[in-house]
Amino acid sequence: MSTVIAFIIIFGALVFFHELGHLIFAKRAGILCREFAIGMGPKVFSFTKNDTLYTIRLLPIGGYVRMAGEDVEMVELKAGYRVGLVFNDQNEVQKIILNNKDKYPDARILEIEHADIEHELILKGYVEGEEEEKLETFKVNRRAVLVEDGTETLIAPYDRQFSSKTLGQRTMAIFAGPMMNFVLAFVIFVIIALLQGMPSNAPMLGELTEDGAAIDAGFKQGDIVHSVDGAEISSWQDVVEIIQKNPNNELEFQIDRGGEEMTIPVTPKSQEIEDGPTIGVIGVYSPMEKNPLKSVVYGAEETLLWTKEIFVILGKLISGEFTIDALSGPVGIYVSVDTVAQSGIFYLMKWAGVLSINLGIMNLLPIPALDGGRLMFFAIEGVRGKPIDKQKEGMVHFVGFALLMLLMLVVTWNDIQRFFL
Repeated sequence: MSTVIAFIIIFGALVFFHELGHLIFAKRAGILCREFAIGMGPKVFSFTKNDTLYTIRLLPIGGYVRMAGEDVEMVELKAGYRVGLVFNDQNEVQKIILNNKDKYPDARILEIEHADIEHELILKGYVEGEEEEKLETFKVNRRAVLVEDGTETLIAPYDRQFSSKTLGQRTMAIFAGPMMNFVLAFVIFVIIALLQGMPSNAPMLGELTEDGAAIDAGFKQGDIVHSVDGAEISSWQDVVEIIQKNPNNELEFQIDRGGEEMTIPVTPKSQEIEDGPTIGVIGVYSPMEKNPLKSVVYGAEETLLWTKEIFVILGKLISGEFTIDALSGPVGIYVSVDTVAQSGIFYLMKWAGVLSINLGIMNLLPIPALDGGRLMFFAIEGVRGKPIDKQKEGMVHFVGFALLMLLMLVVTWNDIQRFFL
């Protein structure tokens, strides 16, 4: 049960901060964000605030921010349509009733001759029941709603639509999602450093493993190493190098324990490194230190380190050194969370940070339907000086999304076979 909770928290946090980046910068640009969703599929929970519907959905396979003008979302009001109009105190149209008009007895029925609820914000037509039939024009309020089957949908004047914004604003609204994943990873690593500490290069013994040679020899965490076999020690790296070079050879450590000088012999156990030499180990971790300023530096260094590592893995995947079988989906991530959670909360936090970086990088790849695919089209627009036809771009993203869903199914099936069959 704890694994389920850990998976939900980690998955939810990664998706939440990713989509939060999109939401924040879209709203800053004045874009109407209709929905902020965590997960896909049927709604489990929802509420509305500041024109945005916030939802948690059943399937843990992503999330999205639905921005006005990004898809075919509004009913096109054509000539000949009959709609009901409800007015506010300024005699502006506040509600446009599309069906079930009998439920709104006070609504005026209009047969539309011309409608523009994006630019001009007007409706022209003939009102039913008036003695003299004449073409009338009604001003539509900027916050008017379309009502269909009892559901109200806020209209989106063009200046509140995604496509009305500058190239820079649109680019930032899309880039902000992956960016927030890197920010989240950085914050996680900083918190780890503040709470647990960060590796130090001081010549001191850190945490000891239960089955290591160090604890059997009588060492304790915090012992300061002065020399090993007469060789002066000035850093933790010096300790590591001597131990690794002497598998199965007894070493004599000169240490300081709380002001008391002690000599302790220990024989490093041998350990084979894949595609490498046999090294010595005594079962001790590096010392840890806590420093607020250094924690910030550590967070940045870890973020950069794991970013490079993931790009190296991507390179191997492209070159064919890794196959599709090496990829993992939600099932594989769940199993990984279960394994890492057994090592402790800090290992789980670090795993979450790495996953966040991975999500950010994957979304920046120039693949249709992902943020990177959108940014690629923006780059082309910047070079051409005009956007690519929306229908053509939409088709490319649709095909990309379909292929991604197919890849997700294949990867998930591989995970199930690998871990459960």
